[in-house]
Amino acid sequence: MEPKVKQRIALSTYFFLSGFGFATWTSRIPTIKETLGLNEAELGSILLVMPLSSLLGLPLSGFLVSRYATRGPMFVAFLFYALSLFSISFVDSTAYLVTAIFLVAFFMRIVNISMNTQAITLQKAYDKKINGSFHALWSLGGITGVGFTTLMIYGDVSMPLHFLVFLLIAIPAGYTAFRYVLRNDRATSGNKFILRNPDPYIMSLGVLILFAAICEGGMFDWSGIYFREVVQAEVFTFGFLLFMICMTLSRFTSDWVIHRIGIKNTFVICALFIASGIGVAVAFPTFYPALIGFSLIGFGAAPIIPMALLQAGESKKYSPGIAVSIISTYSTSGMLIGPPIIGYLAHAFTLRYAFLFLLIMGLGMIPVSRFFFKIKAKSAGGGN
Repeated sequence: MEPKVKQRIALSTYFFLSGFGFATWTSRIPTIKETLGLNEAELGSILLVMPLSSLLGLPLSGFLVSRYATRGPMFVAFLFYALSLFSISFVDSTAYLVTAIFLVAFFMRIVNISMNTQAITLQKAYDKKINGSFHALWSLGGITGVGFTTLMIYGDVSMPLHFLVFLLIAIPAGYTAFRYVLRNDRATSGNKFILRNPDPYIMSLGVLILFAAICEGGMFDWSGIYFREVVQAEVFTFGFLLFMICMTLSRFTSDWVIHRIGIKNTFVICALFIASGIGVAVAFPTFYPALIGFSLIGFGAAPIIPMALLQAGESKKYSPGIAVSIISTYSTSGMLIGPPIIGYLAHAFTLRYAFLFLLIMGLGMIPVSRFFFKIKAKSAGGGN
């Protein structure tokens, strides 16, 4: 087997396990909400901790991937990520929950930046597009996590035992993959942040990923609660599970779609899918229409962040690691403001109408993406 194939499989393992772990936690949010007796506004405020922690982790992440190869930081951070997820299962107070999810988000940020930097570097060894497949495996891990959580809920399995199983899977698999991932991928140039003369290429791409992150974050944190309290489905994980399935299918086919219609058109189509899906789910808040709506959102949301990260890797001003770190600041900011805003809007107007905020963000991607490609076209003949 070629070294690059081994590296791709190993890196794919990290994407899969990260998605598995994240979905394991988010699928249990309704359970935790009920256990602690939180209302929507209180939950929204607590969820602020994750993106705030991610923002604090960004400078360290950027330093690590620019100073060292990504392999070591990715593995060490992944170990602490898995252990932090396990700690959530013992939540018995708001203070404990805040501390646990702070640690989860902090180490998850380092893992994500390391993984995406490796993905951009490994892409250069292939003639065909492969970046979408990595994110598809993250979503496949998410499906596995949601599906496994559903079984745990059906079987009335305790959260500590549920999360312990994930831990016992993640650590051995992560160590095995660590032995084969890409080595010596530290960039030799473009490793410094430049505060003066902001790069319009990165800034416009950042706004695009900001809107996408708001939509994804809103769906990750609130889809289970939407199905439980608005749709009133007995098994509240169904909507989130189908959303993740459609995200995975979309990401597995996104490289082919981009090849057929171009990345510019793909951005617009994805935005329209998100907006139409939210519209269906809000207009018809019953089981099957809501499932259709969540499916459309999943198909639309999935390719945007992988496409944006791939575009960031083409920056002429920054190395892939630093470009991903900067873009991740916008992504984290989207995760920061999206779920809490939905929580506050839900508290004021009901959760059903709060989801219209995601529709606005989806439509907003269309003019932003057009502006980005104008900037890219102008920079094609020179520096970014």
